[in-house]
Amino acid sequence: MPKSVAILQSNYIPWKGYFDLIRKVDLFIFYDDLQYTKNDWRNRNKIKTPMGARWLTIPCGSSWNRLINEVRVDNASWQKKHFDTLKQHYAAAPYWKTYAPFLEEVYLGENWEYLSDLNQTVIKRISQAFLGITTEFDNSERYHLTASKGERVLQLLERVGATHYVSGPAAKSYLVEDEFVTRGITLEFMDYAGYPKYPQLYPPFEPAVTILDMLLNLGPATLEYMQPADKR
Repeated sequence: MPKSVAILQSNYIPWKGYFDLIRKVDLFIFYDDLQYTKNDWRNRNKIKTPMGARWLTIPCGSSWNRLINEVRVDNASWQKKHFDTLKQHYAAAPYWKTYAPFLEEVYLGENWEYLSDLNQTVIKRISQAFLGITTEFDNSERYHLTASKGERVLQLLERVGATHYVSGPAAKSYLVEDEFVTRGITLEFMDYAGYPKYPQLYPPFEPAVTILDMLLNLGPATLEYMQPADKR
């Protein structure tokens, strides 16, 4: 039976393209048993403000010698700061009241110890509860992989019985399509071009922001705007 799979590190409240990738596959695997990269999307993302895009960053210490799933959040004070910042800039958005209880739960209702736990919980909740995505989720650390780079991806895909792999475009530098063909797996690279603009606070339009910007501005119509304009 055909089975499409995507494998990706968890990010902090990712942008629309991340969720578009999730909805395209049958199984999405969090790839958090990899080296943590500082000042990347793992612990930060952008929101829209009257002054332009602004980073929301989770403090995670300065050590480089950690896997993503080993990264501890430094303290809980950032949580209220992030909530207050979101409220300051999005309270006037059409769907703030709709999603405020969820944001309060995430930022004010629990103290997160591990970055990976926070990211994965938020991604799954947004996917399932707010976008209606039915994709199944899994975690690479369960498979105790021993290979590296492209071979590691192939090893994981074989373990889960994948027949089709949808990858982010950055992996073009190390994935070899012939190696997938010999394993009976087709390879597709995600194309993030063509997403339409949507009604957004504080023009001009900024596409590279967290999915929260879409949810708070569009509500139930968010999924519609995660498709290229010619497919809507």
